[in-house]
Amino acid sequence: MVSLGCPKALVDSERILTQLRTDGYEISPDYDGADLVIVNTCGFIDSAKAESLDAIGEALDANGRVIVTGCMGVSEDEIRQLHPRVLSVTGPQQYEAVVGAVHQHAPPLMEHDPYTSLVPPQGVKLTPRHYAYLKISEGCNHKCTFCIIPSMRGLLASRPIGNVMAEAERLVAAGVRELLVISQDTSAYGVDLKYKLDFWEGRPIKTRMKELCAALGSLGVWIRLHYVYPYPHVDEIIPMMADGKILPYLDIPFQHGSPRVLKQMKRPAAAENTLERIHRWREICPELAIRSTFIVGFPGETEEDFGLLLQFLEEARLDRVGCFSYSPVEGAAANSLPGALTDEVKEERWNLFMQTQAAISRSRLQEKVGSVQEVLVDTLDGDLAIGRSKADAPEIDGIVQIRNGADLTPGDLVKVTVESADDYDLSGRIVD
Repeated sequence: MVSLGCPKALVDSERILTQLRTDGYEISPDYDGADLVIVNTCGFIDSAKAESLDAIGEALDANGRVIVTGCMGVSEDEIRQLHPRVLSVTGPQQYEAVVGAVHQHAPPLMEHDPYTSLVPPQGVKLTPRHYAYLKISEGCNHKCTFCIIPSMRGLLASRPIGNVMAEAERLVAAGVRELLVISQDTSAYGVDLKYKLDFWEGRPIKTRMKELCAALGSLGVWIRLHYVYPYPHVDEIIPMMADGKILPYLDIPFQHGSPRVLKQMKRPAAAENTLERIHRWREICPELAIRSTFIVGFPGETEEDFGLLLQFLEEARLDRVGCFSYSPVEGAAANSLPGALTDEVKEERWNLFMQTQAAISRSRLQEKVGSVQEVLVDTLDGDLAIGRSKADAPEIDGIVQIRNGADLTPGDLVKVTVESADDYDLSGRIVD
């Protein structure tokens, strides 16, 4: 299995592998030992499409028998034009179709018995044992002009809360210390179901973001929220963070700081109101860490708009930030907007954005020097243990180097005194 793209795609890969293991298939660590290769593609932006096409080509060269699925699967003609030898192509979330294609091209052994074969209760996971992604919904109801996800993954489809909580409990029972809640729009969880009542542990509970956070917060592990839109009801979650029920961490894709550009993007919430909300959240929960992503060089973005974006950064003082130069995506409404910027202008603005945010990040991390942080250990590197604080999601945020952590193991939770910081990472020692 070659799994590309975002954590939501990773969860799709886990579901496919779980079903295939249940059906008696073994997972090969390399191309040579495989009868088939499944490539789960990403098709969000042009560079992701190129990476997906390269991965398909590599699998064909190395193995020759390739099944393609995922977001780029909606562009089957484009895939088959470059790689006509692929065995089948399906879009995202089409788990049954992928499993059916595997059965067709590599039939399972008839003597397999799913009742006696060993598949762990939490399913097959592609993350380390101590953390896992928990997908709560599929699709999205927004019509952002730069995005084609609704056309690939459909409209919002929330999982019933009892189903989500049952999976969360299985993961925690299997040793998971951190659950990362993911979806296209976590704040909208349950809207499509009209917050329908479901059951968990024998009691009724609404399929809604607030109730989900409260229930997850009772499991005794780190709960991290991703892809949160700053709707008013998010205010109700902040006290849970202040009380230690869930991590004081929000991943909010703000995308820009200019009201005019946000309107062109068709993004919810205005920048001025967002700044007020951020200040209010930090009054309630001073430890709150906010990560976000932004787009520079959107069609029609003026020097004034870009100046407003930098001003937003300075005022918001976000902890973790990613930035992309705008690139047109086939099928996106933004392609028809006037005022396309040159690559040189976009690169110049991206560099200035990153310089501005690096200074903010450096300042925010220097404030933590001398503090004691709870750290979840991910890996060992010689005498160092590498972990993450509550402010750091895996792979996208910073790390904490633990200088006297040679005896630790992945999944350990330890208290660390921060001794130094750079632009993105912290270093320290375990508290005596």
